[in-house]
Amino acid sequence: MKKNIALVLSSGGARGCAHIGAIKILKENGFNITSIAGTSMGALVGGIYATGQLQQFEEWISSLDIMEVLKLTDFSISRKGLVKGKKVIERIKEIVPERNIEDLSVPFCAVATDILNGTETVFAKGNLYEAIRASISIPTVFQPQKIEEHYYVDGGLLNPIPVNRVKRHAGDLLVVVNVSSPICYETKKIENEPIPVKSQLMYIDLIRDKFNSLIPTKNDHDEDISIFNLTNRSISTMMQKISELTLEKNKPDLLINISRDSFSTYDFYKAKEIIKEGELATLRALESFHKKSRK
Repeated sequence: MKKNIALVLSSGGARGCAHIGAIKILKENGFNITSIAGTSMGALVGGIYATGQLQQFEEWISSLDIMEVLKLTDFSISRKGLVKGKKVIERIKEIVPERNIEDLSVPFCAVATDILNGTETVFAKGNLYEAIRASISIPTVFQPQKIEEHYYVDGGLLNPIPVNRVKRHAGDLLVVVNVSSPICYETKKIENEPIPVKSQLMYIDLIRDKFNSLIPTKNDHDEDISIFNLTNRSISTMMQKISELTLEKNKPDLLINISRDSFSTYDFYKAKEIIKEGELATLRALESFHKKSRK
């Protein structure tokens, strides 16, 4: 017998690819997703799942290497943000065609922040990709998404784990996937071939040429206090605290944690590894869940 779940997918940049792995394992273990709420990358993965084409999206994003990620990054010298964000959305549309949220097979909503008004906006109808683009707009990285007279940025600024926005049904379970958990991360041996150092340096040099070292050239875990990295760390710290308060107030029936130290916010070229991390984290969470259920 299938167990109905209301699924909440957190923000977390590239780590949000772990949501794909989490959904796969949940489905394989008999869970039926009856509604989804997502913020930032959680909105992207949740919205794509609700179209019924998550497998096609997974195949595409898993195939990306450093240079392909760079090609999808439409840099712009603008006071509003370093990246326009149009190229990647248009590429995703080629894989998963446009549609309205109200036409999706699963009730879905995406959370964004109306930055001028300082308020949260929940997109539960209208164009799916407008909602996703609004929700993923990391400040200083992506340019805000303008819809009518409003400018929207990352929903994680106000609601990184939108437990209060998911549609609930009688008897369902609340399942939360948090890809920015403060849990410790043990480095594991990666089966895939490592990214060649030459390719990494080429990627860094190309970005340097465009932005004169505004973007940090070190790993997120290094002590780099550039303007870009300082802003990123400040936002992450704030979102982490909001997440902790949210989970204290709204206890999920099943909480799937992926460490914030597992991958960088911008490691999109490691999508295949991140998806695997989501699968493993979900298997661990389900093992604990079933043990408690048997008591």
